[in-house]
Amino acid sequence: MTILEGMIAPKFSLKDEQGKIVSLDDFAGKQYVVLYFYPKDATPGCTTEACDFRDAHEKFTDLNAVILGVSPDDENAHSKFIAKHGLPFSLLIDDTHAVSEAYGVWKLKKMFGKEFMGIERSTFLIDPTGTVVKEWRKVKVDGHVEEALETLKILASNGEQL
Repeated sequence: MTILEGMIAPKFSLKDEQGKIVSLDDFAGKQYVVLYFYPKDATPGCTTEACDFRDAHEKFTDLNAVILGVSPDDENAHSKFIAKHGLPFSLLIDDTHAVSEAYGVWKLKKMFGKEFMGIERSTFLIDPTGTVVKEWRKVKVDGHVEEALETLKILASNGEQL
């Protein structure tokens, strides 16, 4: 497992659900980035996680944070997922798995006796300087968004923002 806390976050430039390029550099010096990796649009755990982030979106925004989801799904799948659940944040397309690999979340997984490569549900909190200030790996969906929000609140209250 790669430990990224305290290190400069791996850079990325990925297309979002509208085909627009979104880069980590877009937020440099401006905002925290909550970068969450999830396996697949419209699956039960991923839907719950996305809706939890949706429901807390305003609280994250109030703390100067942007939420970005990342999965290998394409523009069409992301667009449908966003529309169906009213997601107010972008979903990024990592179809080559390069960004997932850079963050150490592209893993060998096992389900129903089969092995395959896929995203291990993980979240990274990146500060405005581009440093990973907190990482959550092997995320369990229940309570995760609240934990991420509380961590951001503590950082913000300690004045750890630009």
